Amino acid sequence: MSRQIGLALVVVVTCAGVTGVAQSGRAAKNWTASKTADGQPDLQGVWTNATLTPFERPAALRDKEFLTETEAAEIEQRTAATREEEAPPRAGDVGNYNQVWFDSGDHVVSTRRTSLVVDPPDGRVPVRPDAEASRDYANAHLADSYEFMSVWDRCITRGVPGGMFPAGYNNAYQIVQSPGFVVIHYEMIHEARIIPIDGRPHLPSTVRSWNGDARGRWDGNTLVVDTSNYNDKGWITTAAAGGRIKGIRQSESLHVVERFTRIDRDTIDYRVTIDDPKTFTRPWTVAIPLHRNPEYRLYEYACHEGNRAVEGVLRGARAQEKQE
Repeated sequence: MSRQIGLALVVVVTCAGVTGVAQSGRAAKNWTASKTADGQPDLQGVWTNATLTPFERPAALRDKEFLTETEAAEIEQRTAATREEEAPPRAGDVGNYNQVWFDSGDHVVSTRRTSLVVDPPDGRVPVRPDAEASRDYANAHLADSYEFMSVWDRCITRGVPGGMFPAGYNNAYQIVQSPGFVVIHYEMIHEARIIPIDGRPHLPSTVRSWNGDARGRWDGNTLVVDTSNYNDKGWITTAAAGGRIKGIRQSESLHVVERFTRIDRDTIDYRVTIDDPKTFTRPWTVAIPLHRNPEYRLYEYACHEGNRAVEGVLRGARAQEKQE
């Protein structure tokens, strides 16, 4: 996959005036939440969530829920130093072209949590053993059929809520609001979620899709998005976004509830609770601050691997089988 820089997506979003400054307790007190023309709490803008914070809490941190300010600074400084050391290629080394578009962030999350998973309290995803076994079987048979391959490699979707989890690049989202709808445009795989907020019911349970059927509502200033009606083909997350739970598949029982709360001019508190009793032993929650970045420019993401690479992998495996 690659981030194509040929065609830029330029979308102009106008927002009502907002007072105050962000990223401090004093700013939050002085900030006044704005509304859209039709009276919705204003979430519009370009938001990013690239971060050094791991998806799950590392075993070395055990029960440590938060980093100190000093610990967070040390991690960020160490990461910056490592990248600087790796930047000049060694003699005869042409370097890694991927670094042109890698963007995994420079900071831990502003909450200084030690993981994006905030519940269970240990910061670990409660995966069922049979779900892990199914994942391991698929990984061992990747060349047998396209159905065992990553939904990313097949250029299908990042999934819901997987599309909201930060990865190695393309960690930007543009939110646009109109009467009756909220639209979230993902930079990754150029997906757009159209979320009705007009009170309509979910589709019948017989209608299922990769990313489910989303319905939104306002709870005060919080946008609550309830998504159901999934098929059983998608992934909860990928290696870049979730590490240990790469390849864990969703079931038709998946139920996702997301909450978007703008807490100051430049921050949305994003929280999502995932409930899938056929995949996990209990519901679990992820929390990620989204930071406004009006200077960020979203580019078209033209995913092409699914057109050629998948065919090449399968042809190669069949050729190897004939030789054996």
